[in-house]
Amino acid sequence: MTATLITGANKGLGFETARRLIAAGHTVYIGSRDAERGRRAAERLGARAVRLDVTDDASVAAAAKTIEADGGLDVLVNNAGIQEEMGDDNVVIGAADVTADVMRQTFETNVFGMVRVTHAFLPLLRSSAAPVVVNVSSGLASLTRATTPGDPAYAYPGLAYPASKTAVNMITVQYAKAFPNMRINAVEPGYTKTDLNGNSGVQTVEQGAEIIVRMAQVDPDGPTGGYFDADGTLPW
Repeated sequence: MTATLITGANKGLGFETARRLIAAGHTVYIGSRDAERGRRAAERLGARAVRLDVTDDASVAAAAKTIEADGGLDVLVNNAGIQEEMGDDNVVIGAADVTADVMRQTFETNVFGMVRVTHAFLPLLRSSAAPVVVNVSSGLASLTRATTPGDPAYAYPGLAYPASKTAVNMITVQYAKAFPNMRINAVEPGYTKTDLNGNSGVQTVEQGAEIIVRMAQVDPDGPTGGYFDADGTLPW
């Protein structure tokens, strides 16, 4: 049975991804910064809860030990993320107002957190017969789209969030080259209605989770080092 960890999975895209992978036969660990919320989400789904704060070394190390003791890990979905530059009124801070602190907070979760978790679970993944890593990126990460007038990514005024996700894409590529026996890809769920964007998205979590679920189940001879949405390959 495939053992899968999803970070930030007590709600939104992570929760829906967990639901779908459990239905597909995976044993799913709900990684959640809030232990009680994670426990409740796991109970609803028939998953296993593990407290995991991607910004905390000790928390990540403890989660890795727990999952190792349970038998190991086959699939890692790096889903936890924040959009610190978006305020409560859904107004995004533009380049003129972004600060180093906003950048730092964003990268701490979206980039350093992803690396922290991936690094901690690499020994377990390398012991798997068919290891898979899915890094949840964004269409805003595409430099091609961000420089194409008329594209939604071109119109997005924020700096911190897209920069963090562009970093995620590069990290994905470098990990994929370093571990050719793993399938490691970045995915763009689309503009999905979640707490991340103040529920301003235009599609459902069911629609958004589709590409995450698909790439979490990629075959050992499937793509690696790629950047995908539900319709196919995206331009870097």
